[in-house]
Amino acid sequence: MTGRPMVFAHGFGCSQEMWSAVAPSFEEDYLVVRYDQVGAGESDLSAYDAGKYDSLHGYADDLLDILDDLDLTDAVFVGHSVSAMIGVLAAARRPERFGALILVGPSPRYINTEDYVGGFEQQDIDSLLDALDANYLGWSAAMAPLIMGNSDRPALGDTLTESFCNVDPTIARHFARVTFLSDNRRDLRNVATPALVLQCREDIIAPTAVGRFVADEIPNSSFVLMDATGHCPNLSAPAELCNKIRAYLG
Repeated sequence: MTGRPMVFAHGFGCSQEMWSAVAPSFEEDYLVVRYDQVGAGESDLSAYDAGKYDSLHGYADDLLDILDDLDLTDAVFVGHSVSAMIGVLAAARRPERFGALILVGPSPRYINTEDYVGGFEQQDIDSLLDALDANYLGWSAAMAPLIMGNSDRPALGDTLTESFCNVDPTIARHFARVTFLSDNRRDLRNVATPALVLQCREDIIAPTAVGRFVADEIPNSSFVLMDATGHCPNLSAPAELCNKIRAYLG
């Protein structure tokens, strides 16, 4: 396998299978790599350590380990949702491994402050995490369709629900707290790698203002508002997502 590396990383409650309608279209021109975050998909659950993964830096370590083990440089990193921030952290630390960042629905902080719109109040996040802790499967069934959006296509919500339910619940609870309570706003300006921020419309997890904030803070970045709606264009609008990535990469 040859070609410029393209590494796909999935969001919370998902696995590398979420890229099944996107990644294959790049395999002719790129060396495509997909992987599962620990606790998801076919990952090794014995590798999980609560201390290591008590911040997103632990997940960034895993990404850098993959790039080092495969000796990948000039990689195009495509990160969805929380994995967008994982890519930001990794690229800021080891820029020589990265050639471009494609950040799909990123959010450096989910909680509003006096001068920042993240989309949620603190009490909203507290309630969300309490519900997740109390009944992870019930939370997944209720939240996945809302996160997906596209209510006219309920099968998409069913797909995301099934994905959420296939993640180890103990790890998922911890990952959710790390994700929704993180604040990586200051890390954005440490990124020297060129970046594309892809934002969907009607995204309840990462509103448009958040995507614009990310693009404004990363020095060499572009912002594109897609026609797709919801938080998961890799499922709802894979063709448009592929086209936007290809247009950016030239």
